Amino acid sequence: MSSQQAGTANHGELKRTLTTLQLWGIAVGLVISGEYFGWSYGWAAAGTLGFVVTSVFVAAMYSTFIFSFTELTTSIPHAGGPFAYAKRAFGPVGGYIAGASTLVEFVFAPPAIALAIGAYLHIQFPGLDPKNAALGAYIVFMGLNIVGVALAATFELVVTLLAIFELLVFMGVVSPGFSLANFVKGGWAGQDHFSLSSIPGIFAAIPFAIWFFLAIEGVAMAAEEAKEPKRSIPIAYVTGILTLLLLAIGVMVFAGAAGDWTKLANINDPLPQAMKYIVGENSSWLHMLVWIGLFGLIASFHGIILGYSRQIFSLARAGYLPHYFAKVHPRFNTPHRAILAGGVVGIAAIYSDELITLGGQTLTANIVTMSVFGAIVMYIISMLSLFKLRRTEPDMERAYKTPFYPYFPAFALFGALVCLATMIYFNVLMAAIFCGFLLLGYGYFHTTRHQRAMAAPDALTDAAI
Repeated sequence: MSSQQAGTANHGELKRTLTTLQLWGIAVGLVISGEYFGWSYGWAAAGTLGFVVTSVFVAAMYSTFIFSFTELTTSIPHAGGPFAYAKRAFGPVGGYIAGASTLVEFVFAPPAIALAIGAYLHIQFPGLDPKNAALGAYIVFMGLNIVGVALAATFELVVTLLAIFELLVFMGVVSPGFSLANFVKGGWAGQDHFSLSSIPGIFAAIPFAIWFFLAIEGVAMAAEEAKEPKRSIPIAYVTGILTLLLLAIGVMVFAGAAGDWTKLANINDPLPQAMKYIVGENSSWLHMLVWIGLFGLIASFHGIILGYSRQIFSLARAGYLPHYFAKVHPRFNTPHRAILAGGVVGIAAIYSDELITLGGQTLTANIVTMSVFGAIVMYIISMLSLFKLRRTEPDMERAYKTPFYPYFPAFALFGALVCLATMIYFNVLMAAIFCGFLLLGYGYFHTTRHQRAMAAPDALTDAAI
């Protein structure tokens, strides 16, 4: 048997089962937990009005990024997503940088969401340790992802629709107490008027504005399982980003206008706490929000498990990680080993307070920041890959082309560079840890060239190399 045949036999293949609606559910579901928690830490840094400025900039970056990223996703429909695009554009080192950064993003986002799930459950069951609840969430949803991608995607769609419904209910319930005066009071980092002292907070809040949209690009990692990727993925991305933009605006404004927003700025459950201002401590509306609100967290948690598992699987299949993780389950045809591997790292992060609670921030805030570092580096190399492939492979089949090229990808690249620079400035310690992860990974990458030599050739990623 040839090495190529052996690689195919060992790695297995992912089946094309996902519809356009399921892909939209994944696109929105991956991100929708960002409407429930995480973003309010931006208020602590910038105030409500300062955070609006941050959010508008980040929303513009994400919108132009998604319109540009979709060209890569449809041209190279690969489970590796950004890893595949960067490898085709810049070779193995480019693939490593994109793959490692994406892995940091998708492996560190789930523990932050799992902790939020624990915080929501703790409201209903005060005796329940949020970390133990987070561990239980990992066990349940890793199992569901192993059982099958079609079932997992259908579940993702259902919980995403329920999560959207719940956010609309939240806005409706708090609307009687809506007061713009509440929202703008001290809205510039504790001051009522903008001043030069407001500017640092606007930049420091960038990771939490990114949390509104983080991981939407994960749909790319389901591309090998989409029935018609060249048609369905653009629809899923464009409608997904529009859905999230509208929800982000509504949730942020209605929560901040409900009462004293400063009490919501450093907690994992801002929406239930905002609702308390209007309906009180014991309202049935509040309990409904907590229970149904869990669906938003579950949608993202479950969807990102799907994303990180495909990234681990594709990196292992290409020889960037041990081949052990490139196996698919003989019955369910899912990358079960990759699912479990990412879960082990996430669970370790949940129980690593002394390691991760650094720089005076909460555990959740630091995990969010680490995930965002991975995302931003991946955005940068993805946009560079788009420019490189337009130049070196002008005849590549492109079912979808970036509108307003080169301006959209240029703005997305500029925005990502600004975000990276400011994040490093305000999070030096976390930036150093992130770089440490990349350097350790590069050491492994450098010493395992034989793995990549033995991997089966990949027409999608190796065509330009």
